[in-house]
Amino acid sequence: MKTKELIKLLKRNGWKFKRHGANHDIYAKGNEFEAIVRHKETDEELAKALIKRRGLK
Repeated sequence: MKTKELIKLLKRNGWKFKRHGANHDIYAKGNEFEAIVRHKETDEELAKALIKRRGLK
């Protein structure tokens, strides 16, 4: 999955960009945080797990 698509999905579900990490961008929603890799592509299994864990639609 393209990382841009994953970020758009996060933003549509209320997640906001918080800060840059070393190799990741950090997104937050309330007290929850999620680290997204800064590559063009995100591993398909990782993306599916993140979508399921956070209940993204």
